Amino acid sequence: MFIEAIKTGVGALCLALGAAAAAGTLPAAALYQQHCAACHGEQRLGGMGPALLPESLSRLKKPDALKVIRDGRAATQMTPFAGTLKDDEIAALAEWIYTPVTPAPTWSDADIAASRVETPGWKGWPDKPQWRADPMNLFVVVEGGDHHISLLDGDRFEVIHRFPSRFALHGGPKFTPDGRYVFFGSRDGWITKVDLWNLKVVAEVRAGINMRNIAVSGDGRWVMAANYLPHTVVLFDADLQPVRTTPARTLDGAQSSRVSAVYDAEPRKSFVVALKDIPELWEISYDPQAPPIHDGLVHDYKMGEAIAKPGFQGVRRTPLEEPLDDFFFSPDYAYALGAARPHADGSPSGQVVNLDVRRKVATLPIAGMPHLGSGITFDWNGTRVLASPNLKDGVISVIDMTTWKLVKDIATPGPGFFMRSHEATPYAWTDSMMSPEAKNVLTIIDKRTLEPVASVKGPPGKTLAHIEFTRDGRYALASLWEDDGALIVYDAATFKEVKRLPMKKPVGKYNVFNKITRSEGTSH
Repeated sequence: MFIEAIKTGVGALCLALGAAAAAGTLPAAALYQQHCAACHGEQRLGGMGPALLPESLSRLKKPDALKVIRDGRAATQMTPFAGTLKDDEIAALAEWIYTPVTPAPTWSDADIAASRVETPGWKGWPDKPQWRADPMNLFVVVEGGDHHISLLDGDRFEVIHRFPSRFALHGGPKFTPDGRYVFFGSRDGWITKVDLWNLKVVAEVRAGINMRNIAVSGDGRWVMAANYLPHTVVLFDADLQPVRTTPARTLDGAQSSRVSAVYDAEPRKSFVVALKDIPELWEISYDPQAPPIHDGLVHDYKMGEAIAKPGFQGVRRTPLEEPLDDFFFSPDYAYALGAARPHADGSPSGQVVNLDVRRKVATLPIAGMPHLGSGITFDWNGTRVLASPNLKDGVISVIDMTTWKLVKDIATPGPGFFMRSHEATPYAWTDSMMSPEAKNVLTIIDKRTLEPVASVKGPPGKTLAHIEFTRDGRYALASLWEDDGALIVYDAATFKEVKRLPMKKPVGKYNVFNKITRSEGTSH
């Protein structure tokens, strides 16, 4: 049932249910109900196929949607409509799926609970890997081209298993502390729990209609989802049973917000949540002994705000000057480092937020659009620094994490998205995938000198991005980010290609050991 439910293509429309419209062109709404609703839902919320809402299709350009409707998508249940619908009908459908649903769709606690499915008997599955490889040096590779997951042996660089995934996974998979279970989140709001040792799906639940990402607690007991639609964060236990839904609202309830991101702060035993439309950063503790929360003045004589709320699973609010789009943590998890929307005057938007005193303490001196969620930290000249790629400018900004001052701007061939390294290598790798001219170039920076020392190039016009290292740091794996792409293995010391594995747009790859040990060179 799970496998059949997820065989679908990017922004795809479902199999036609009958003949094409009779003479004349039907309204787009009628065309949708006739040809698409059975797979994508009457309200376009998704079903066998993905949700077809503006929020879900934000990364699919309309010309690409037209192509999928017209030509279909190979290896999915999406067949071409070119011989069934007229050109103006296809255009009308493409326009229709990018218009908001009115009234806005909702997704209640009852909807969440009703969506949950699990595989019977999963608790009795063998408690050791049913394949031969180092389970700590396993890579989970997300192939966006045909929505599959490949599990890669990080020693032999061979695929152990490949299975279909939900549409448009986003935010990176999250692992339990033992590396046995992995959780995937999709833009359509689905969370899927997979037993890597037995290569089977454990359970699924739909947390929302449009979801930003998920986080798994450091003890492996909790999963939290950050939703764009509806405006909520949703807490689940490790079996994906819903526990609590928290509306993303101001304290007085007057304003709601999309949720930008949620990440686990394991040393703090909490989730930290950024809101896209409200200038607040939330901390939600999963520690049963968490101190109580006081909203407002503790000694308010009216007692209107001074009554303590439980600290366990409650919202502790940090007011900000402006919202954060994304963030990451300092190594001690005392600070959240994030960026807001770009400022019209070009002034820096990066913020340093102290999670203990609960306020912004510094502005990061980084112009453009820093992608701090993909930044890294490392030791340099006796101090800890962070390095961030930039979505707008061809530069890596290096910041002293004691003074929060700029150490250096390192020029790259173009704007990039990802930066990665490893404790066992003196080099950091960054891409220029946002540059039309240099998207095939990876720049290698010496962390000791803060100077570029080499570059690796893919085919001209193709995108080469997203480095991830083996658990020992000896090899760096890059994605040739194309439908006819590949996973390319490089020697991390010589930068020479070691092996190439053909894959369908491998948008990201994630090493189990590096993730669960919170390597300084990768995202958490």
